[in-house]
Amino acid sequence: MKHIFLLLIACCWLSALSAQSSRKIRELEAKRKELQQQIAESETLLQSTRKDVKSQLDNLALLTGQIEERRRYINMIESDVNTLASEVASLQKQLNKLQRDLKDKKQKYETSVQYMYRNKSIQEKLMFIFSAETLSQTYRRMRYVQEYASFQRLQAMEIERKQKQVAAKKKEVEQAKNAKLQLLKQGEAEKAKLEEQEKERQTLLTDLQKKQKGIQNEINKKKHSAQQLNVQIDRLVEMEIEKARKRAEEEARRNAADASKAAAAKAENENKGAGGTDAASKKEPETAKKTVTVEKFNLNNEDRQLSGTFERNRGVLPVPITGPYVIVSHYGQYAVDGLRNVKLDNKGIDIKGKQGAQARAIFDGEVSAIFQYNGLNNILVRHGNYISVYCNLSSVSVAKGSKVSTRTVLGTVHTDSSGNTILHFQLRKETAKLNPELWLGK
Repeated sequence: MKHIFLLLIACCWLSALSAQSSRKIRELEAKRKELQQQIAESETLLQSTRKDVKSQLDNLALLTGQIEERRRYINMIESDVNTLASEVASLQKQLNKLQRDLKDKKQKYETSVQYMYRNKSIQEKLMFIFSAETLSQTYRRMRYVQEYASFQRLQAMEIERKQKQVAAKKKEVEQAKNAKLQLLKQGEAEKAKLEEQEKERQTLLTDLQKKQKGIQNEINKKKHSAQQLNVQIDRLVEMEIEKARKRAEEEARRNAADASKAAAAKAENENKGAGGTDAASKKEPETAKKTVTVEKFNLNNEDRQLSGTFERNRGVLPVPITGPYVIVSHYGQYAVDGLRNVKLDNKGIDIKGKQGAQARAIFDGEVSAIFQYNGLNNILVRHGNYISVYCNLSSVSVAKGSKVSTRTVLGTVHTDSSGNTILHFQLRKETAKLNPELWLGK
């Protein structure tokens, strides 16, 4: 029984290792496929063939975004190749151990077979049993003969199982090696595509470098427009914070009033129990002295719960646009690589999508404001003390005060005369501006 138990443990352990290895390879493949699909879809976002500064700057932003995605994909491939190399080494180690175990079991089985062959006759076994000096020794020898026969059968079973495990492990090693080889080929192909994109970007930069004045004018126009938009967003965010403060203050007042009533009711019950007005008159002044103080919270309970849930989803929130997309302008201040004196300052991110793309809520919340700027719609959605902002919409699908869920469509993103469909997206925690890319899933 002990041998069978040990065998079952070994089989379960090896099966678990094998399943874990296969699962790891599948997970790596799934992540790569997701990013590969995103890159393939982003390549369908057409670039303008016009040669004016605005169109060329837009093309440069799109191309830069695609290059960044491809670099990230190549880095992922290289990381996965290293992971698979470690996996192959680990599987090979397991295979070597299985092969050593198989060899050892075969040798032991061969020894037991030889022993049985030398003592194969029934007469010899009977002689061994009945030559015992006591009845107890006879019983022990009978058990020994039976257990030895069972042990030999078990050894044969173990060898058969071990052979199957060796064959399965060999197959697993081959699969991991093939996956690694395919990845290496894919990595080389992606590097070739990246090189082509970088050449295309350099050609575009060379042409743009001759138009420094036009570039500066275009950047200044964009900066002025962004500043005006941010003034409106800041004002609405401050209004929303004030509303949240008042909600919290009102809740605190209600809670304090409820607590005061409960304390008064308790005191009254205690006075009745103590026996009459004398006790009541002693207790009343003490109760009367209690003043209701309102603690000022930034958030009420509902807002606090929503904020906590939102925070736990950092890094996995959905991208706020449907369909293929490329991030063409990142958060914060940065210089455009390759262009002299061209610096951008983005309070959010700009996401280029396909014509007809829709803006969607990144989390459960409430539409706190809808406003227009330059003839286009902009939406603020409150998630507790977090606020997400969706700008540059040609139409709106929700109303102020609407409750929305994660991925609820808010409206259609505007497509300009150059064919650009760009959603400007911001994320705030009260007045603090956050980098949306740290909160969105890739």
